[in-house]
Amino acid sequence: MRIVIAGGHGQIALRLERLLAARGDEVAGIIRNGEQGDELREAGAEPVLLDLESASVEEVAAHLRGADAAVFAAGAGPGSGTARKDTVDKAAAVLFAEAAVRAGVRRFVVVSSMGADPAHPGDDVFDVYLRAKGHADAYVARQDGLDWTILRPGALTDSAGTGAVRLEAHTGRGSIPRDDVAAVLAELVESASTAGLTLELIGGSTPVSVAVKSVAGN
Repeated sequence: MRIVIAGGHGQIALRLERLLAARGDEVAGIIRNGEQGDELREAGAEPVLLDLESASVEEVAAHLRGADAAVFAAGAGPGSGTARKDTVDKAAAVLFAEAAVRAGVRRFVVVSSMGADPAHPGDDVFDVYLRAKGHADAYVARQDGLDWTILRPGALTDSAGTGAVRLEAHTGRGSIPRDDVAAVLAELVESASTAGLTLELIGGSTPVSVAVKSVAGN
């Protein structure tokens, strides 16, 4: 498979790139800072220099053509203000989805956030973030041209992955190592049977591959 990842230098994305490259997939990671290219190459991914805050749909689509799957794992980051929640977490996700449709890439996986909701109340930065993610998720879910899956992890940790998770439509609050989020994503890009599902993810007791197969069969 050829898989293109938006936000290719993110903590989850780098983990995902290593997993995909290790199993023989061809991986490209979109970054806006060329200095990050070496880290992507070390992870086994081809760096693609492109700023999703300023690129056109056609520019993004050009890098998606020929791909088997696209993963949106970009984010403004915890230190960013409210403006970039809209330009990255919302607008860039919408742009990436539009570009995937134009490029004919049906399999589309989104790394969202537990609690994402376009109607989420509040004025804090995190409230704005959850609304932005909610709007982006809602847009993706309306695209008939995509076989989309939206993944909403709980609180992210840097603990070593356990390989065991809880993956359901509604899990309740909890935490999840970034290692395990990447492992679930690696399974999801291959599992078109999860298309049309919005899934929450926290630590649990079910092996990753079993969890993905189980939710796909429900």
